Amino acid sequence: MTNPAPPSEPPVEPRRLSALERRVLESAKKAQHLEAEMLPAWLRPTRGEHRWQMGAAVVIAIGLQLSLPAHLTIKPHYVVPIVEGAILLGLFIASPPRLVKHSTGLHVSALALIGLISADTAISAGLLVHEIVSGTADSAPRLLLQGVAIWLANIIVFGLWYWEFDRGGPVARAHATRKHPDLLFPQMQQPDIASPDWEPTFFDYLSTSFTNATAFSPTDTMPLSRWAKAMFLLQSAISLVTVALVISRAVNIFQDVTQK
Repeated sequence: MTNPAPPSEPPVEPRRLSALERRVLESAKKAQHLEAEMLPAWLRPTRGEHRWQMGAAVVIAIGLQLSLPAHLTIKPHYVVPIVEGAILLGLFIASPPRLVKHSTGLHVSALALIGLISADTAISAGLLVHEIVSGTADSAPRLLLQGVAIWLANIIVFGLWYWEFDRGGPVARAHATRKHPDLLFPQMQQPDIASPDWEPTFFDYLSTSFTNATAFSPTDTMPLSRWAKAMFLLQSAISLVTVALVISRAVNIFQDVTQK
């Protein structure tokens, strides 16, 4: 006599299983969405920032370059600003309204633009220092205006580099692909003092560049990575030399004029 087969478990209805799976999936999505909303904006994917702040700064830098005399710029005097303006116009035409889509061509063009502005500013600063050291600068007001123009252009240059490289650049920041910042802003250290939607934009990097150029050291924003520390050191050194030489030479010229 054979033993009777054990009773089989009742089969799970496919409709009930799929409904249960849908509810679990929806609950998981809601949990992920809630977790993402609790994170500050700089740690989660966002809509990305517009390019207009960076574009306005580049236009100002081009204007500062054009304000310098021809003997303090790359010759021909108008060629470099025209090329810079053309690259900037191409970036605005080719890029989407917000910086959220990675494009090697756009990235290379942006780096070329910043590099060109940096090279032009560095050459102007070097020529101004040579003019001061050689004693050919004989007008204090003109020397001060030229020094201020180069100093401001230098601030924009370093602001552009900080903006382009911090946490992989604006596109990488929009996708939150890197959690560890290269520049630590106060809002990152104390999230309670800032809106949950706060994230650094170009103006924050420009402000960091300005304070570093005026204080000759970090102020409220701290460099964490080695490249950021190196950039801070370089900017402080350039700013210190430019300010010291321009002011000292201008004072000497004023003294010579008053003694005559």
